[in-house]
Amino acid sequence: MRILFRWVNEEVPGERWQGLFERAWPAYRRWFASEGDDWRPDLELSSSKLREHMPELVPLWERLIELAGDDEEAGRMLALYRPAPYLTGCSQGVWTRGEPFLVRNYDYHPAASEGLFLLSNWHGTRVIAASDCLWGVLDGINEHGLALALSFGGSRNVGDGFGIPLILRYVLEFCSNLEEAVEVLDRIPSHMTYNVSLLDRSGSFGVVYVRPDRAAKLVNERASTNHQERIEWKEYAARTRTTERRRFLNRKATAEDTTPEGFVELFLKPPLYVTDYDHGHGTLYTVVYRPSSGSVDFLWPEYGLSEAFDDFEESEVVVPFATSE
Repeated sequence: MRILFRWVNEEVPGERWQGLFERAWPAYRRWFASEGDDWRPDLELSSSKLREHMPELVPLWERLIELAGDDEEAGRMLALYRPAPYLTGCSQGVWTRGEPFLVRNYDYHPAASEGLFLLSNWHGTRVIAASDCLWGVLDGINEHGLALALSFGGSRNVGDGFGIPLILRYVLEFCSNLEEAVEVLDRIPSHMTYNVSLLDRSGSFGVVYVRPDRAAKLVNERASTNHQERIEWKEYAARTRTTERRRFLNRKATAEDTTPEGFVELFLKPPLYVTDYDHGHGTLYTVVYRPSSGSVDFLWPEYGLSEAFDDFEESEVVVPFATSE
């Protein structure tokens, strides 16, 4: 299987976003209804919850619905309130010796990737982010120097809240530093358990554990994989080797002989770089966010490119992944 990765500059949603919607909507429609339509909130409730928790996003949400042809089902999905379950793998770590940076591997099934890295300016703040759920964020950075990335937190609990990609979009649109991001992650309910790695321009960093059943918690950790303070889903933990990966990352991040370049290279090899694509746990890309320079490095074992807020070039690359399909 191959993924076409694209770097696109579109300040506000228009023809480019509409093209993404037309390509991706059939798959998102199937995902949205995967548990039966009765399980998904109607448009009125979705609108009410979005206005309650993220009112600043409502005008943009309404514009996206227009671009989607005033499709009511699309509006419900785009609100991302109580969506279908969303599980990722992922390894991520923060380097703090010298220039701080956040590096992460996004692990998922190739068939479910949008493959879009978007430079936008939707609410007066420029954002470079990996797109998901058509306007959400998997990882990204804003021009204030706040970088973040998500990983699944290892619990099967599903509760009342929003899909994490939309919450991360809100953080990058309206927060400037670690403290502000933590407040938002605690205030806006997430429907599942995730780990959100954060790094800001001052060098402040941490991992926020978000859950549907308790308050968000900031921990002073450099590394994040797919569990929180303890293993809750033993089968998933064993399959993804989450404990092994986090221990490996923490050890390497503090080892005297690890260089910044060497730390990044770790993400392109086992045990961090994984290839179980058929089971939705394979590395699709590696990305390095550098808040002090506002630059981003996108990496694969055989390819890489860099982008920046002040030097962003639109481009495309096709990356093959070994699957049985």
